[in-house]
Amino acid sequence: MWSLETLGRVRLSKYFYMREFLYSEIGNFHQIPNIPENPDLAIERGTAFCTNLLDPLEETFGRVAVRSGYRAPDLNAFGNENGLNCARNSYPLECHIWDLPDVEVAGASIVIPWFADQYENGRDWRDLAYWIYDFLPFAEAWFFPKLCAFNLSWRSDGPRRIDSYIAPKGTLVKAHGEPQESLEKRQDRYKDFPIYRGLKIS
Repeated sequence: MWSLETLGRVRLSKYFYMREFLYSEIGNFHQIPNIPENPDLAIERGTAFCTNLLDPLEETFGRVAVRSGYRAPDLNAFGNENGLNCARNSYPLECHIWDLPDVEVAGASIVIPWFADQYENGRDWRDLAYWIYDFLPFAEAWFFPKLCAFNLSWRSDGPRRIDSYIAPKGTLVKAHGEPQESLEKRQDRYKDFPIYRGLKIS
């Protein structure tokens, strides 16, 4: 039987613990618990997400700030029904509910401070989007105007789709599709980025 304290101490990867993903402003303000219904499944998927996506980001760019991580189904449904920027639970791209038995996904809204500083000075969000496309085994990425925060998700089948609410708005890379720009043009966008530092996954 998991206690909330024990659950929060679970280390999902080299850099991330479960506690970082359980904090919720919506949950705290409205007093709705944000506790997984199936902790073991949430841990399993959260581990895959952090190991494959967030750890390489932190190794490469430094600190990754988690804006919104796991959401319990009841909490997410409340947020959706009350216009609090939560997709409906049945939305195909919903990535915050990590423990739905039939939906193999885990994701979070994150900010990379290293890039956010440059974005605030006018840098194109697509520079980071294409870097993610070329280096990480992600499933979906969805970019937002504030701080260039983005939803990033892991799925075992990885459709590798990129969308944005930042101009130019819409779909940058279609699911299982090809980027709009050549590899050479993409590489030129991020030529000043830190050298990619992925972790060896045993």
